Amino acid sequence: MHEYPIDGELDLHTFNPSDVGDLVPEYVRACHEKGLTEVRIIHGKGTGTLRRQVRSILDEHPLVLDYNKATDASGWGATIAQLTPSEPDGTDERTSPAP
Repeated sequence: MHEYPIDGELDLHTFNPSDVGDLVPEYVRACHEKGLTEVRIIHGKGTGTLRRQVRSILDEHPLVLDYNKATDASGWGATIAQLTPSEPDGTDERTSPAP
């Protein structure tokens, strides 16, 4: 598997499509742990197969609040996911145990 920076942007063009099912959820989790609240996933326009796969993953991911197509020139070629806010210690306030 490739090394990739956890900077809020994941370009899937450099990955094997069979890796997407594991890669996207892990990347979202890693971004959340870093305190990022927005993730840009570049899947390309193509036939839409990869876009649908990414969005299906985001639909099921517990840290994703919402997602939409990118509003810049990439449009349908990228999806922007809004993540739940994380606590300063990197935990998700929704899943942290009550005091």
